[in-house]
Amino acid sequence: MLLLRVTGISKTFAGVRALRSANFELAAGEVHALVGENGAGKSTLIKIITGAETPDSGLVEVEGRAVSDFQPKLSKSLGIAVIYQQPALFPDLSVAENIALALETGGVWRKVDWRGRKRRAEELLGRTGASIDPDRLASTLSMPEQQLVEICKAIGAGARILIMDEPTASLTDSEVTRLFRLIAAFREQGCGIIYISHRLEEIFSIADRITVLRDGETVATQRKDEVTREKLIQQMAGRELAAVYTKGETSAGEVALEVRGLSNQSRGLKDVSLHIRSGEILGLAGLVGAGRTELAETIFGLTPPDSGEILVRGKPVRIALPAQAIEHGIGHLPEDRRRHGVVMEMPIASNVTLANLAAVATSGLIDRKAEGELTDHYIGSLRIKAESSRSSVDTLSGGNQQKVALARWLAAKPAVLILDEPTQGVDVGAKAEIHKLMVDLAAQGMAILMISSELPEILGISDRIAVMRAGRICGEFSSQEATPAKILSLALGREHE
Repeated sequence: MLLLRVTGISKTFAGVRALRSANFELAAGEVHALVGENGAGKSTLIKIITGAETPDSGLVEVEGRAVSDFQPKLSKSLGIAVIYQQPALFPDLSVAENIALALETGGVWRKVDWRGRKRRAEELLGRTGASIDPDRLASTLSMPEQQLVEICKAIGAGARILIMDEPTASLTDSEVTRLFRLIAAFREQGCGIIYISHRLEEIFSIADRITVLRDGETVATQRKDEVTREKLIQQMAGRELAAVYTKGETSAGEVALEVRGLSNQSRGLKDVSLHIRSGEILGLAGLVGAGRTELAETIFGLTPPDSGEILVRGKPVRIALPAQAIEHGIGHLPEDRRRHGVVMEMPIASNVTLANLAAVATSGLIDRKAEGELTDHYIGSLRIKAESSRSSVDTLSGGNQQKVALARWLAAKPAVLILDEPTQGVDVGAKAEIHKLMVDLAAQGMAILMISSELPEILGISDRIAVMRAGRICGEFSSQEATPAKILSLALGREHE
């Protein structure tokens, strides 16, 4: 039985064609993966399915019935629910209140059954296997816990069509396993799942069928056993493409950045020491919560250390603020690009020049022509898909937002660049481009500290690999001697062979 069919969907925004006669369908009890490069039209298609956007042309059918004037309220009543990569919970309300807002109906002046509300939340949380107190504020929840609350809302609403957008981007392996068990339970109940992910290994593990979008068009729909990983990448990119760029041999220069005995009690860092040379990529591996992001933020001055030294080109420096880190030639691309990597409401040009306004200012005033020319250079070299340099960043896809965040630091020309999960949530095409860019920057003499949870990425382009566990550096390997088993053994607290 078909739960959903969209046929000939087209949509244009400000002269940019986001979808061109796209087609998609979802059967009951099916996991149907929707894949494509950033900017391929996935987000626009999902917005149309959920009623957030109206197509210029095309047809949407739910359980065989054509639906016109599609709105979010109607979409929800038809059993369509979506779990976004960034869950939309009210941070100052409790878990029970967030669930209730999604499920309860009635007037503003109705009497609230607080006990019943809590019991309902406990029952839904129990069905997901989550040990979360319904009275906890949403602001105290981890990303995996927030996703579980969103799933509770979908279960409570009796969703028949569940859309998951990059659901594992912030999850550990054990949390991914639990999520997959929940997806299996949904399938057994006859629900259909639209699964969006850039992690191809997950696609081949969980999906029944795969639909590929490219430049707003449906390129292919196939069963997973009808396509190889290599063929799928080619369909997505329209060209042959390696998912991980392999770094060649390089000759590192002088030590560009060194930390000695760095500790930060509030962030769980304990006596961390490491160094990075000019022209070198140092990969920083470890499990989620090992302290990698905390180390990056401490070096950049977001959370100053309690003790220890930071040296730039062999000279001790004091970094208590990000402005001081920038003055010393250190750049930092954070993990959460939407909250900390870019200013969503500002134009691309303003984002790109934010860390180096002096390059485009005259007598204290920004030269908009110079700003636009500089931004156009990076739009071209990084292949950022945007209408113009004045386009707002919040109109871009996730991968293009990541490229804008990278462009900011390239424009600032730092000697040391810290990249925290630089390819998280981006497609295989953008990933390969970012990898090549990192290798080229290192070849030009930049020192790069790359934090990544993807072992193929760490192993593919790092010159050296340091491993963190419980706020400490617990070992280091050269690229030649590193293996996945050795890295995981250290990260898990076992001696490597």
